Amino acid sequence: MWATAVGVARVRALETERADPLFRDPLARAFAAAGGLWPSSPPPPEGDEAARRRRLAVAFSIVVRTKFLDDLLRQASASGIRQVVLLGAGMDSRAFRINWPEDTRLFEVDTAEPLDFKDSVLRQERAVPRCRRIPVTADLREDWPAALAAAGHDAAEPTVWIAEGLLIYLPQDAVEVLLARIGAQSAPGSRMGLTLASRGVIERFGADAAPGSAASLWVSEMPDDPVDWLAGHGWDAQAHTLRERAAAYGRPISTPPGHEEGPGSLIAAVRR
Repeated sequence: MWATAVGVARVRALETERADPLFRDPLARAFAAAGGLWPSSPPPPEGDEAARRRRLAVAFSIVVRTKFLDDLLRQASASGIRQVVLLGAGMDSRAFRINWPEDTRLFEVDTAEPLDFKDSVLRQERAVPRCRRIPVTADLREDWPAALAAAGHDAAEPTVWIAEGLLIYLPQDAVEVLLARIGAQSAPGSRMGLTLASRGVIERFGADAAPGSAASLWVSEMPDDPVDWLAGHGWDAQAHTLRERAAAYGRPISTPPGHEEGPGSLIAAVRR
């Protein structure tokens, strides 16, 4: 799945090159190039307009969610939180591109292959983090809280957790286990940013997805009421739609909303 993270980096690199970017990710181009996705990625079959539109929609959602979670992290930092955990960190470069207070510790949890690939690019780019960056090699299907604790995470102190583009790849029972584990490591006042799959997205994008593509691996969509669902896990949450956030960021979606858009898929939550 780490190759998908390289594709996300390519989207962020393209956004960075815009005249009016919602964020700047100077390392994204290097990640995409090292993964063979720069300057271009493989095009869809000629004449497949529906596939082109789907690719554009996914790229747009990545841009909006990146901005949303950047804002959430800055707000958490301004509130005094000094522990950040990126679950399934992939090619995330927030340790390098956000101005963190110097005592911030940022844990990047992922398996060895993406972390090794990422570190090789970071060495090549001579990238210097703006906080204490702590890679944590762990599989989220296994006992990752133990590995996180061994790396220095303090569950008695508030943490801001980010699970970006992750839950869609996990079956529902694994999502529940992940949230229970996050909750067990979260002091009151901790924050969490999640991205959930809109209802119907697997049907629309995954039905004819190429084997091995990101969409072919999607298995989990958002619950009917994500705010109520997270309340059951001990979090006070707000759900924002992609359409709402895109408009707030000056990138309004021109097409009319479909009935399947449902509740918000961008989640900001605070631990009770």
